[in-house]
Amino acid sequence: MKIYTVGGAVRDVIMGRPIHDSDFVVVGSTVEEMLSLGFKPIGKDFPVFLHPETRQEYALARTERKVAPGYKGFIFHASPDVTLEEDLLRRDLTINAMAMSEDGELIDPFGGRKDIEAKVFRHVSDAFSEDPVRILRLARFAARFTDFTVAPETMDLMKKMVASGEVDALVPERVWKELSQGLMEEQPSRMIMILHECGALARLFPEIEALWNVPQPEQYHPEIYAGKHTMLALDYAARQNYPLTVRFAVLLHDVGKGTTPENQWPHHRAHEERGAPLVDNICRRLHVSNMYRDIAVMTAREHGNIRRSSELRSKTAVMVLERCDAFRRPDRFVDVINATECDLRGRKSDTVSFENIPFPQREYWMMVLNAARSIDASAIIQSMDDASEEIPRVLHNARVDAAADAVNAMRFGTIKKVGVGKTPAS
Repeated sequence: MKIYTVGGAVRDVIMGRPIHDSDFVVVGSTVEEMLSLGFKPIGKDFPVFLHPETRQEYALARTERKVAPGYKGFIFHASPDVTLEEDLLRRDLTINAMAMSEDGELIDPFGGRKDIEAKVFRHVSDAFSEDPVRILRLARFAARFTDFTVAPETMDLMKKMVASGEVDALVPERVWKELSQGLMEEQPSRMIMILHECGALARLFPEIEALWNVPQPEQYHPEIYAGKHTMLALDYAARQNYPLTVRFAVLLHDVGKGTTPENQWPHHRAHEERGAPLVDNICRRLHVSNMYRDIAVMTAREHGNIRRSSELRSKTAVMVLERCDAFRRPDRFVDVINATECDLRGRKSDTVSFENIPFPQREYWMMVLNAARSIDASAIIQSMDDASEEIPRVLHNARVDAAADAVNAMRFGTIKKVGVGKTPAS
């Protein structure tokens, strides 16, 4: 019985990156022996165990065979005669198909170290094509290892997998898991770009794919295309260390532009209203939790209003806050504001740094929100007695008046430093 560290932990040691998790492969053992040593079984499809003390995962060396479509369509064989090289052969990329013995010896049968030095993602064998999740994993790694490129033969293989329909067999939960992890990497746009290049984006997220060649007014979007704008905004969100709620909302904020008739290009009037139901459909399709869905839908629907704060009446501003449930959940509204900031600054010009332009809308909206929240709803309810049907209208009007007073004070009196200047259009 021999134990080897495998996969990402070995890769990260070679790359000098911090190790967060270690996986182990056990060669020459059996389920019975592992149980006798106190390991606790956790694997349903193949033998994986928790170490009795460290609680780390140990898997018996195994081979696999494809028997059905999708990433679950495999049968596994684990026995003492399965070698380490046979186990490593089934892994996705050469950089993840290395092992290290307990005395520190590197086992690298497929050239993983060489590919790390060359900064290349390369599949280990044609078995890569049997598991569509590997396309998502490679794209996610591209967002993490931002200076790596995909080997041409690996990209060709991924294109063939898409064409064969393998990607269509992915279950929503796994797509969301890989997407959410990739969005939290250093440069999440690279994940989307890899999926676009191999064709998987069109199958998994046709709403995002539709943005790729859609032009926008050059006056406001010197990067021209809506897809490129979305990638710039997404990477800005990553540089600000915004949470997944914001990054996911940024990814989807402009999908409505993909439905603009070509005879209206490069303008995209009402794309916010068209985009909100598309975002809702995407979230339901992926079984995304309500928190992420709600913030993404609100961002798609309201980012234009939030950006145009200087043009809104106080009544309209309060209606935006009500639609976003900002009085009960101000934290979610802050996420929408942050996503709108990314929309504004996710633009590229050779002469202008959009990352540093003012964003006074944040102060405006927080001021309006705080003013409207200062209204004592319970006092209004108690004063209304039996006129309960009038309570929403009276409360709304009181909030509008409070917001108007705050805006007037800001513009003409005590809060001049804030300002609500105009900003580039969508």
